[in-house]
Amino acid sequence: MDAKIVVNNIQKQFKDLPVVGGVSLEVKDGEFVAIVGPSGCGKSTLMKIIAGFEPPSEGEVRIDGAVRHGPSPKGIAISQHGSVFPWLTVQQNLMFGLTGDGHGDKAALADHYAEMVGLKGFENSYPHELSGGMLKRVEIARALVVKPEILYMDEPFSALDALMNLKMRNELLRILGEERHTVLLITHDVEEALFMADRVLVLSPRPTRIQAVFEVPHPHPRKLSNPELQQMKEQILQELGVTV
Repeated sequence: MDAKIVVNNIQKQFKDLPVVGGVSLEVKDGEFVAIVGPSGCGKSTLMKIIAGFEPPSEGEVRIDGAVRHGPSPKGIAISQHGSVFPWLTVQQNLMFGLTGDGHGDKAALADHYAEMVGLKGFENSYPHELSGGMLKRVEIARALVVKPEILYMDEPFSALDALMNLKMRNELLRILGEERHTVLLITHDVEEALFMADRVLVLSPRPTRIQAVFEVPHPHPRKLSNPELQQMKEQILQELGVTV
């Protein structure tokens, strides 16, 4: 497969503080890549640069061969902080990004994606009437309804309890099994990375570089009890300086 995203020697510094120290990588079309690293190493800054929200100090990012100079409708970001509009219903939130006339019946399309993430019957509910897990489902549906080619996900499930986190991982994998997207995921959770991704990149402390790369060849659905995945988890933790 051709590279969807090409990152060429990205460097970033804020005043005299170097944050990203030279990162190069390629992400294939339809690939799911997870990025893990120590707190404060520059993961989110790197993601913002790749997504076009932050310019690099040096280097370049190419999407489908074109140099990235800013955000693009080809990609949608989902963050840990939440971005659901509280004054809009679920349906209205999902319709918000459907600009232009090329979407057909926007309400029907929004309701289709609400049903896809398990929110059928809640289309007319407001955010304050929903649980935290349901709000995260709205965010995912709102991202998917515009049919982005790339999903940029910065610790999207970190605010959820462990059970809901696991449910949302499975929900996202189910959706990705139905619709093709290229995914970049930032996470502190090594098990989450191994459970979801095709490849895991381990970043070094700041100024961050790619320290190690782990291919995850196991098909979905995966069991984290798999001895090979457990061994890979131990190797990643060792790369992060955690003894097990």
